[in-house]
Amino acid sequence: MRVKDFISEINLDSLVEEIPEAIEQAKEGVSRVSEIVRAMKEFSHPSGKSKVPVDINHAIENTIAVARNEWKYFAEIETNLDPQLPLVPCLEGEINQVILTLIINSVHAITEVLGENPDKKGKISISTSKTGQWCEIKISDTGNGIPREIRDRVFEPFFTTKEVGKGTGQGLAIAHQVIVEKHGGTIHFDSELGKDTTFTIKIPLEDKGQEAQ
Repeated sequence: MRVKDFISEINLDSLVEEIPEAIEQAKEGVSRVSEIVRAMKEFSHPSGKSKVPVDINHAIENTIAVARNEWKYFAEIETNLDPQLPLVPCLEGEINQVILTLIINSVHAITEVLGENPDKKGKISISTSKTGQWCEIKISDTGNGIPREIRDRVFEPFFTTKEVGKGTGQGLAIAHQVIVEKHGGTIHFDSELGKDTTFTIKIPLEDKGQEAQ
């Protein structure tokens, strides 16, 4: 086929318009993959047995990126992270796991409302703030809420209302252990049935254990 004939068969003007857009999309895709790989490396980096000062906002952003495949089809994530939040003494890897657990639980709550193939998305809101001598983290979702009759059991080991294969009942029990026992913090939730749930975590900004040592 002659070049002239080939050019006549393709829509050159259309290609001229589409190629730059395709290149930009490819660059955006590479950037997204790089971001996820970086976040996964930081997320999975093993933390030691001692608490270290951690940028909680950065840790949350990494966890959101790592969990992207869990939430991107079902929810939009909205963040309101306090830029003035000081570094928080904690076991970063374990705090990452707590945040990941709460995000995945939020996604599951939203899919119970919208179904597995939703034509719209729910919303997960994550915020941080300094409240007195505490770092406060709030994670809210527009899921179906937590029934009143099971609220006292949410943090019990092996307790779950999820179908077989979707939950072990360990996530929130471990989260409670990490926040309360290992960090001297608090974790509680407020929930309105059929509307939303908000988990609130508080971690002390001073490590009393380190001070005692």
